Amino acid sequence: MKFDEYLKGKKIDPEKFKQGEGAQYAEFKKLFDQVHPESFTQQKLFLINKIRRIYKLENTEEAVKSTSKPAMRPKMKPLKPKTS
Repeated sequence: MKFDEYLKGKKIDPEKFKQGEGAQYAEFKKLFDQVHPESFTQQKLFLINKIRRIYKLENTEEAVKSTSKPAMRPKMKPLKPKTS
């Protein structure tokens, strides 16, 4: 996964972020290239949320869907009434 794809998945516009805060973008990209995306998210979660508010991805069609799957829910069978 590339850093720009990751940012789009987090609904951050990579071009605006790169132009607005080039040094932080470069620092994040360097770290992202060295670690797993989930590890990067854990390390920079609060900063990612702050950046998302500033450099929000306007075109939602560009946003890449998250790869996480929805939580599994147990399937409940209806109870059969007791016959006496």
